[in-house]
Amino acid sequence: MMLTDLREQVCEGNLDLARQGLVAWTGGNLSAITDDRETIVIKPSGLRYEHMTTEDMVVVGIDGHVIEGSRGPSSDTASHLAIYRARADVRSVIHTHSRYATAFAAVGKPIPCCLTAIADEFGGPIPCGAYAAIGSDEIGEELLRSIGSSPAILMRQHGVFTIGPTIAKALQAAVMVEDVAHTVFVAMQIGEVADLPASEIAANHDRYTHRYGTDQASKGVSRS
Repeated sequence: MMLTDLREQVCEGNLDLARQGLVAWTGGNLSAITDDRETIVIKPSGLRYEHMTTEDMVVVGIDGHVIEGSRGPSSDTASHLAIYRARADVRSVIHTHSRYATAFAAVGKPIPCCLTAIADEFGGPIPCGAYAAIGSDEIGEELLRSIGSSPAILMRQHGVFTIGPTIAKALQAAVMVEDVAHTVFVAMQIGEVADLPASEIAANHDRYTHRYGTDQASKGVSRS
């Protein structure tokens, strides 16, 4: 079996989607690309997460042909490949139908940047791309057109896509987009939400991106 290590990582990443409650039954998928950017490993189509093993992961060439795997690759494979071909900084792609984030996608609305947590993680509103047909590279093309610098995007009447330089970062974005979508939805039931000022969004994103989680004690910088 080729690419054993990456297959294990991709399998574990897909299982994490289920553990985090971001997918149901056989929906959703996670992939990662090899260092030479010639091959991806992706979840198979139509396989329930509780039955999934490393051996089930499918190896696909960047041109879309299946190199190794006993099952067919995800129906979203063309979308993943379109993203990898266009974005050299992306090493992992995730698609989910997580409940609250997908509710925003269902009505074609972005998630507003009304919380510091959204500014931190996403650097602005989480965009909503236009509707695109499943099974071709149309979704990937629309994602690339609309995602901007965000690691996450809602695709109208479809679901959520996240990207990252690692599987862990793409997973982080997938978890966080659902978390903030839930909070913003609840807030909207209470009253009107207001966007943070652009200066505060930029300041929070810069702090989170460049200083959060580092040892700044000697510099007198506090963090939560």
